[in-house]
Amino acid sequence: MGKASRRSRDRSARTTGSDRAAPAPFVARPFEGLPGETDWVAMREIVPSATARVRFADGRAPEGAPDEVTVATVLPLAWPGLHRDTGEVLVGIQSGNASGDTSRDIAAALLLAVEAQPGSPVESLPVSTADTPRLQDLLDLDAPLEIEVHEGFDFWVADSELDADGKESLERANDSAIPTVKLTSAPSAYWCRIGDRAYVRWVLPHAEDTSTNALARLHAAGDSRLGDGGRLLGCFRSSGLLIPVWEVDVDAEPTSFEDAVGEMRTRIEAAAASSEPLTAAERGAKAGLTNRQVTLR
Repeated sequence: MGKASRRSRDRSARTTGSDRAAPAPFVARPFEGLPGETDWVAMREIVPSATARVRFADGRAPEGAPDEVTVATVLPLAWPGLHRDTGEVLVGIQSGNASGDTSRDIAAALLLAVEAQPGSPVESLPVSTADTPRLQDLLDLDAPLEIEVHEGFDFWVADSELDADGKESLERANDSAIPTVKLTSAPSAYWCRIGDRAYVRWVLPHAEDTSTNALARLHAAGDSRLGDGGRLLGCFRSSGLLIPVWEVDVDAEPTSFEDAVGEMRTRIEAAAASSEPLTAAERGAKAGLTNRQVTLR
């Protein structure tokens, strides 16, 4: 077992007994307050392969930490973190939950990865407690989150740094990677192709109920199609936000949907700003949307 894993076990042991820290409270919107909240959710849930660089806030970097850390959707063998031989620190945010607050869990992985010996992964996480800092406590909240979407997972490490298990994991991951393109006409909107079908999936920035009401207003008015033929299939729910999904023409280029997404963005913003009570037709549309919602994690 690596040193990072032993530290995880030791930390967990220190929280047992009469002095056990209070469990981490549940947080419905764990990324709220971070720059790019919707892209954090996208990386967590719907983007298979992407990275972004984040900076520590002044005075918040642990001793010996690099100025920046790489946040990744997933790392080899689903490790929560990795400290490369080069000193680069990576954190995988799709590695699962250890508490009711995803922000604390990722922050815990980040701190363990910083402490790990160069060349060592973080293989598991202790359960976060109320004393565990959150990403909002550690990171520079003035630095934008700029996501780079990758075709595969070759960003993990060079082949020479991978053992046999790591290489096999990389090959499996590359074979299963879903083609994904980040669209530019709205924040956190992504085109993807799954098999012989294509979709636009979009993390909306409003509170979940506000987004549901907005889509219900549009659906009742016959305005929920994306462009000429994009059909609204339903929505995912994750981290307190709503992710509507449209099925689109699989033969069309991803960039051909930019105008349609931009127009939909305008319609959703206007509908979300409405304070009028939902009509009977809109309430029916909302019930239909709610029944088709799928909660992620």
